[in-house]
Amino acid sequence: MENIKGNILLDAKGLACPMPIVRTKKAIGELESGEILQVLTTDKGSKADISAWAGSQGHELVSITEENGIFKFNIKKK
Repeated sequence: MENIKGNILLDAKGLACPMPIVRTKKAIGELESGEILQVLTTDKGSKADISAWAGSQGHELVSITEENGIFKFNIKKK
């Protein structure tokens, strides 16, 4: 996995839809504009959900990676 440093790490592994996106929405509210939220999930649906949500809110999805069934998202707050 790449070495982007998140300002906040949200561990949503083991949570089923819609909880990863619910927790992501809450966590990004704690960041300042330009800061990075790093989200870890195991829910395959979160790849589409988090990508779509970030875009609809104007946040920048910096990267998505997958390693050993764990999805890692880096989202820059608008």
